[in-house]
Amino acid sequence: MLCRLFVAYSVCHQGRSQFIISRGAITIGPITDLLGRKGALRVSSAFCVAGWLAIYFSKEAWSLDIGRLANGYGMGAFSYVVPVFIAEIAPKNLRGRLTAINQLMICCGVSVSFIIGVLVSWRALALIGLIPCAVNIFGLFFIPESPRWLAKKGRHKEFEVALQKLRGKDADVSHEAAEIQDYIETLDRLPKAKLLDLFQRRYSRSVIIGVGLMVCQQFGGINGVCFYVSDIFDQAGFSSSIGTITYAILQVVVTGIGAAVMDKAGRKPLILVSASGVVLGCLLTAVSFFLKVHELALTATPILAVTGILVYIGSFSIGMGAVPWVVMSEIFPINIKGQAGSLATLVNWFGAWLCSYTFNYLMSWSSYGTFILYAAINALAILFVILMVPETKGRTLEQIQGAINK
Repeated sequence: MLCRLFVAYSVCHQGRSQFIISRGAITIGPITDLLGRKGALRVSSAFCVAGWLAIYFSKEAWSLDIGRLANGYGMGAFSYVVPVFIAEIAPKNLRGRLTAINQLMICCGVSVSFIIGVLVSWRALALIGLIPCAVNIFGLFFIPESPRWLAKKGRHKEFEVALQKLRGKDADVSHEAAEIQDYIETLDRLPKAKLLDLFQRRYSRSVIIGVGLMVCQQFGGINGVCFYVSDIFDQAGFSSSIGTITYAILQVVVTGIGAAVMDKAGRKPLILVSASGVVLGCLLTAVSFFLKVHELALTATPILAVTGILVYIGSFSIGMGAVPWVVMSEIFPINIKGQAGSLATLVNWFGAWLCSYTFNYLMSWSSYGTFILYAAINALAILFVILMVPETKGRTLEQIQGAINK
């Protein structure tokens, strides 16, 4: 009975979870600036450990809610600090690829969790959830802190040691270290940034780009499609089990391809190709539902629907899924990164909640109209990327931020 209650809470309180995740996202920025990137990762891991333990020992519904709250906060915090930490420690020629691997690991983790969840009880699944948390906490003892955060805090000796360790003992880091130090000194001459400072002209372009990409990612319908993919296949007359399995496999494979080509193809071309494919997928799905509603070519509608959804998720996974997080981690100067990154992450999770909350209402209004609406939003995303988003591949964070925040 408790297992069924847990499943019911997982489904019915989806919006609540995303609200909690957004709280983690908005508060982790200042924590990351205060405690460092490794400190913030430890805080996030601690919340997830507490959440899984609360779920495992649950006897009542309220303790399940506490566990979900703690896990939601931890995941919201992770969603900001992980791409920022990767971007700050990675060399410029690998930064995009390494940051995109974060999205690949998320896809793999979700898929593995679904598979394990079929084989074990939910209490056992909660205990298994502790394993990656323990690995993360233990592994943090063996990796250096972000050199850029150390430089910002004036810990120059530790900064040099961390940078040398990251680049290799034989690497010459003098030029990179000098560039980072010069940039930090320039920022230190500015007054300490507050939340309202994000709207100053100096930072407006980076904030518009970071927040705008999160709007493009979430309002194009991804969470509605993800959460209700089985229902979409059922409504279109296609096997939901076959469609969902194909969907999950395709998402992992294509996300991996996107991560592999990120630093070769560039961020901007990848997201433009991705958004164009998403528009095509939306239109194919819309045509399928239009034909079904008007009882035209009924034998073709299931094939059109599954083709449209698979084109949608494949296209989204290769660029729109990872690139906004990569660019967000690159464009904000370190003196506003906490506030700006928290704002962008909050907008992302708010968009995820809004999209999943409104999806069923939109489908009740018009199934094909829903996907036409998503196609239009993604078409606007293409225009936004063309006009506003710079190419960042092959440039240091200091070069990117200096060019954007003039």
